[in-house]
Amino acid sequence: MANTSSAKKATRKIARRTDVNKARRSRVRSFLRKVEEAIASGDAKVAQEALRAAQPELMRAAGRGVVHANTASRKVSRLASRVKALSV
Repeated sequence: MANTSSAKKATRKIARRTDVNKARRSRVRSFLRKVEEAIASGDAKVAQEALRAAQPELMRAAGRGVVHANTASRKVSRLASRVKALSV
């Protein structure tokens, strides 16, 4: 357990940031799930729209440090290629 007042404050801050980051990560996963479901259904138009909504959400999470920037870029790239293959 934290002994000093600064350590106690740091613990409180970490708890707040953890809650915020969990919410952001959950939001990103929801957007990714919508894209995955659209790809699975085979509807190229819906998949394209879902990807268009998910991409800025992923990049925002990367910018805030919730996910690594390379991870976000990799996910967007892989989803985009799958959506593109669906429309061809």
